[in-house]
Amino acid sequence: MKKRGKVLNLFESHVGKNERVECSSLKLDEDGVLNDKFYAKDRERSILISSIESYTLAAKNDVIIQYGDLGENIVVDFNPYHFPENYQFQIGEVILEISQHCTLCKSLAKIDSKLPKLLKNDRGIFAKVIKSGMIYNDSTVIYEV
Repeated sequence: MKKRGKVLNLFESHVGKNERVECSSLKLDEDGVLNDKFYAKDRERSILISSIESYTLAAKNDVIIQYGDLGENIVVDFNPYHFPENYQFQIGEVILEISQHCTLCKSLAKIDSKLPKLLKNDRGIFAKVIKSGMIYNDSTVIYEV
């Protein structure tokens, strides 16, 4: 197993709110993030992971956004977007598997009209839970070699 990076922030969406709420930990099971409004809706899209590089790319193009603005559950300090679907990795005690790469999201235009096209291939990856558990804000991301 090889260390790749760390979790920078964690977020949930609460029912009735259109924003991500920052959390110090997330509890995950096969249906996604417990207490999240998207829990048990679509296993293949249950966890959204974004890289700090998405935020850097936006800033370089004069679009200032805060962690959580991309709708993610997890922000990491490296870029996992090049990993293929079905790739498994561990964060804390949770094992996740990449299920698909994030597609163009027109709702990002509410933040800035440039954002959907700018982050078309750089918004994040969706993952599903293979092994349930807890993720904490300072968890190390481990990749199997």
